[in-house]
Amino acid sequence: MPKPLSLPFDPIARADELWKQRWGSVPAMGAITSIMRAQQILLAEVDAVVKPYGLTFARYEALVLLSFSKAGELPMSKIGERLMVHPTSVTNTVDRLVRSGLVDKRPNPKDGRGTLASITDKGREVVEEATRELMAMDFGLGVYDAEECGEIFAMLRPLRVAAQDFADE
Repeated sequence: MPKPLSLPFDPIARADELWKQRWGSVPAMGAITSIMRAQQILLAEVDAVVKPYGLTFARYEALVLLSFSKAGELPMSKIGERLMVHPTSVTNTVDRLVRSGLVDKRPNPKDGRGTLASITDKGREVVEEATRELMAMDFGLGVYDAEECGEIFAMLRPLRVAAQDFADE
């Protein structure tokens, strides 16, 4: 059941109006505030789905990434690169998954200083179950249809290219 609305107005639209009055029109302010609020809403919704599995969305993403790899394992450095997070965050995420029995770690035989993380059978089960639930709730984006989701993806792509997340094709 959706939580009841607590405000009789849109606080971001109100802030945008006040901003215009004080500093002039800056559409980017309303846009970024909306994006940040949307991120908070979506993260809360997906975290609520994965929490019963002992996961956060960040841990879920790491499990999915490992499940996508051919051998079910990746070097820790690759995990950080693919998830676009700092090495410390990868270590923290993977260590929590290890403690939960969803991932194993071992020295990387191809890199004497590196570590491999591999998904366990239990980790594969958890990622499948959590994925079914996340898909059933459209990853929190059920208010949009498939075309609108594609538009959102396309609209945010130039920002990601400008941040050098990846080389533009």
